[in-house]
Amino acid sequence: MVAVAVEGRVLLAAPRGYCAGVDRAVVTVEKALDLYGAPVYVRKQIVHNRHVVESLEQRGAVFVDELSDVPEGALVVFSAHGVAPAVHAEAATRALRVVDATCPLVTKVHNEARRFAKEDLDIVLIGHAGHEEVEGTSGEAPEHIQLVQGPADVSTVQVRDPDRVVWLSQTTLSVDEAYLTVEALRERFPALSSPPSDDICYATQNRQVAVKEIAAASDVVLVVGSANSSNSVRLVEVALEAGAGAAYRVDNATEIDHHWLDGAATVGLTSGASVPEDLVRGVIRWLAEHGFPHVQEHRTTEESLIFSLPRELRQALRPDGAPQPAVASRGSSDAPSTP
Repeated sequence: MVAVAVEGRVLLAAPRGYCAGVDRAVVTVEKALDLYGAPVYVRKQIVHNRHVVESLEQRGAVFVDELSDVPEGALVVFSAHGVAPAVHAEAATRALRVVDATCPLVTKVHNEARRFAKEDLDIVLIGHAGHEEVEGTSGEAPEHIQLVQGPADVSTVQVRDPDRVVWLSQTTLSVDEAYLTVEALRERFPALSSPPSDDICYATQNRQVAVKEIAAASDVVLVVGSANSSNSVRLVEVALEAGAGAAYRVDNATEIDHHWLDGAATVGLTSGASVPEDLVRGVIRWLAEHGFPHVQEHRTTEESLIFSLPRELRQALRPDGAPQPAVASRGSSDAPSTP
């Protein structure tokens, strides 16, 4: 008897890929290039995805680490991760024309930090040291905020009054990990206050829920996303915790090791919130060519949230169609009060 090869299947998680904040940020740079031409400077990566950054560079975007790398008076876009007030002040000092593409959900956390600081509370920020979002949020009230990266750090927290402590979090964390940290904080500070709504963004939560539901049925889970994408890295961790046989992060199909699929019948597939869908489609084509032609999408929820473009761009066209210069402004991200 001749053995017949069994074709494998792909469990495709949904929602996946671009969230509203990422889409808004990428379109912001594209529209700025259309309006003002190249170069358009962008402080840090507009979103944490190598493919997106390289594509925008080809159109004339110039990514810089610091504003000192931007010529005086030039146009600069602030990334989706947000910046500290000191960065806005530096931009004003150097007469830079600013378009602020900070995700409105990040701006919401900034607003909370300022409000809690005004109330003279000690703020515990749950997040990853060095992440641009954490640096931006911490910069809103550095004298009130201390960073905690996980439950193990809770014992080091020092506060003035244990009855006047509140927590905030980076928007792209693992939901489960964040709440383990909150529980540990509450054990130390029973009166710990919470933000009025979850700081972890809807898209991060939705993608984690979706990957959890496909993980247990998957021999291998592939997460499309760049190494510096916090939410993509978290998806790998969530998949493993939820029962996936193995899980790997790849930027695109060229990074897949076919040995990962040895003996696998089902491959789970998802992507981080800063990943364009064409990269996922490239992985699907690769899998089809390597014995996994059947794709079954597993959707856990629908997403319909859309954020308007930054005010600077919405105001950039006069009624006669002539472009107006972008101007430095503070708090122009039109953040909603709740996600």
